[in-house]
Amino acid sequence: MIAKKQAGATPESPAPAALRVAVESGGCNGFQYLFTLIPPEAINAEDTRIEKNGALVVVDPASLDLLTGAELDFADKLMGAHFAVTNPNAASSCGCGTSFSLA
Repeated sequence: MIAKKQAGATPESPAPAALRVAVESGGCNGFQYLFTLIPPEAINAEDTRIEKNGALVVVDPASLDLLTGAELDFADKLMGAHFAVTNPNAASSCGCGTSFSLA
């Protein structure tokens, strides 16, 4: 998805540089995932950068501890498109898939 957005960029609307994946407290299970398309100047020196197939994902140090070993996928289904996280650190997650709790 990020690579598709970057390919369709124009000088008037430049492509986002990366997808920021973060974890914050909240949601129905204690923690929730946040997904934000960000420009290059929003990437911090301490962010972990993961690049695959032309797409760049960045994760801040605090979120990295909660995302270690997790897999990120993009699902485009009949009911809508969304990012899906398979996180081995999550003890349980809610039905929406964006909220989880730790063991």
